[in-house]
Amino acid sequence: MDRPLTTSEVPHKFLKTALLVGHVPHRVLASDPRVSYALYIPPEHYSHGAGLPPPPAKLPLLVSVHGTRRDVFDIYDLVPFAESTRCAVLTPLFPTGLDGPNDIDSYKVLRSKTLRSDLAFLSILDEVATRYPGIDAEKVFLMGFSGGGQFSHRILYLYPERLAAVSVGAPGRATFLNDQQDWPVGIKDVETLFERSINKDLIKKVPIHLVIGDEDVNIPGGDEFWSWLSQLKAQRSIGGVTDKKGKDLPFMEQGRLDTINDLRKSWKSDGIEAQLDVVPRVSHDARSVRNFVLAFLRPLIQGHLSN
Repeated sequence: MDRPLTTSEVPHKFLKTALLVGHVPHRVLASDPRVSYALYIPPEHYSHGAGLPPPPAKLPLLVSVHGTRRDVFDIYDLVPFAESTRCAVLTPLFPTGLDGPNDIDSYKVLRSKTLRSDLAFLSILDEVATRYPGIDAEKVFLMGFSGGGQFSHRILYLYPERLAAVSVGAPGRATFLNDQQDWPVGIKDVETLFERSINKDLIKKVPIHLVIGDEDVNIPGGDEFWSWLSQLKAQRSIGGVTDKKGKDLPFMEQGRLDTINDLRKSWKSDGIEAQLDVVPRVSHDARSVRNFVLAFLRPLIQGHLSN
């Protein structure tokens, strides 16, 4: 069976030609080829050459998870940060239609009818660790906006030991550490669904960032859209994310600013601290809050690199 080609066996002068450094194009995930990921690897990190020991410090890995629209600009936008801060960047891609022709949300809740996006995330990190012995894929920096913010805070709940820090941007729906409601509204049935328990003490150890625009207060589509969608669902099955009993998940009931404030308040009651940046004159726009995300992560990544 073919095995992955690694940076430890390719001469430095051939790494870029072999698509192992610089912009690394989307690669399918071996454990689930429906999922893919792209990378940016600063070429200078591998200038030591093949056959020689890698640099003493492993390169930190920043993982940026897309929102519902699956914008892929992060892999390009984050290059200056990767070069100046000295880190690698990974952007997973969970396409639409995984759970049916109308599915756009399944990756956000980590477990759906046909997808375990949490396990896909871990498998991606395993593949990176194999191909890039000089990258730290054991404990990563995770950021996500909108749908990516939903994914990121749920990964924090289940796998805090794998996160060096996390930035959660403007999630439309949030999971609260409420053991009276089922996932993904609460955590009552987490052990049944994921065969893992929630460890709040480990969550407390992860530096957490929350970010949102101060004008991110509208429910997307407005009341008219959600009324139409409710009527359509009553007439026919159109698919989408459901809970384990096949019941549709609730629609957004409030704007994202209220949701993120409620989430932070609930965390605080559990002793979980999070830095909240509310960006003036910004609505629902990942790029407009990006500087706040990177300002939070930069010193943590640099400190991780020096350890």
